[in-house]
Amino acid sequence: MENSNERFNQSFFRFEDLRIYHKSIEYNNWVHKSVGYFSDDSKMTLAVPFTRSAQAIALNIAEGSSRLKSQFSYYLKIAKTSIRECLVYTSIAKELGYFSEEQDEESRRQLMELTRMIGALINSIERTEEEKANYHASHKPKDDIDFED
Repeated sequence: MENSNERFNQSFFRFEDLRIYHKSIEYNNWVHKSVGYFSDDSKMTLAVPFTRSAQAIALNIAEGSSRLKSQFSYYLKIAKTSIRECLVYTSIAKELGYFSEEQDEESRRQLMELTRMIGALINSIERTEEEKANYHASHKPKDDIDFED
């Protein structure tokens, strides 16, 4: 019978094993709590798109993880676009007086951390793909082998 601890150490879904995924969920939760205080007229114009962009970070990480590595890299870049959207929403929320200086700084801190982590993961994926391509190129069979009689 399978050890119950082993079953929980690795997820069936690969993305759930990624720290960046969990960080993106933490940011998403922070955004949901923070926009709860927005006025009713700003809920649809600011809070809803802000939370969608925050959700898109995690969603793109999850979606990309099920793809080829080159495609995963592409989805991670889309997640970085969502991070930039969240930064714009953060700035708007501060300018409109919905975010305090501390909330603005906290959002920016989390977004910078997410950007660094995603950038590192993209670099790792692309470096691995480049190394694999170089290995295959250097171990390619030669077509013009001379055979001695």
